[in-house]
Amino acid sequence: MKNKLFTVAMGIALTATAISASAQKVYKEGIATISMNAMGQSIEAKNYFRTDSSAVAFNSGPAAIKVLTDAKGTYMAIMVDVPVASIKKAAIATPAEIEEQMSKMPVLDFKPGTETKVINGFNCKKVIATDPKTSKSYDIWVTNDVSLPVNSASKFYAKAGGFPIQYVTFQNGQSSEVTIKNIVEQKVPAGTFSVPADFDKISMDDLKSMGGGGN
Repeated sequence: MKNKLFTVAMGIALTATAISASAQKVYKEGIATISMNAMGQSIEAKNYFRTDSSAVAFNSGPAAIKVLTDAKGTYMAIMVDVPVASIKKAAIATPAEIEEQMSKMPVLDFKPGTETKVINGFNCKKVIATDPKTSKSYDIWVTNDVSLPVNSASKFYAKAGGFPIQYVTFQNGQSSEVTIKNIVEQKVPAGTFSVPADFDKISMDDLKSMGGGGN
């Protein structure tokens, strides 16, 4: 396992689902399928959500990763399950660690564009997002077709003018493109947002050391 895997995991968690806006379809509970290119690897993740919690699950090699967060942005856990190595670890972030991660996220400025297109069945409009600190700009695509529950990432796209379907996520100075492939309204399986009893609870530093140190 590489540390970049956990960096990607945290980046996904912080921007997995974004905003609530006036929309035709309002989802309160379900699963969103997300594709992402991050740090040289392609990832497809499942984002399980309801009004109070979010869980992002994906695989990398033999490892199954799940990132749990709450809607208030006060809880984060990264679960690592590697059956072939008999590893079941859950790293629980402290409030200070969560605050530090959130403070590193850029405050974006948004400028509506004129272009429109359909992405995976969603009617989208282009918005140019700019990071004032770096002057870097990113093309993102938002829709007013749907609305998902507000979560800890809301503030990053709250002023974008719609729910982001194709956008960027940021972590440790890196940006990655994320695309919502589909959203399904359904009951989330019991236990999705909790750490099973057979997982060892560890610190974030312990989790980083599993990758041999470094970033």
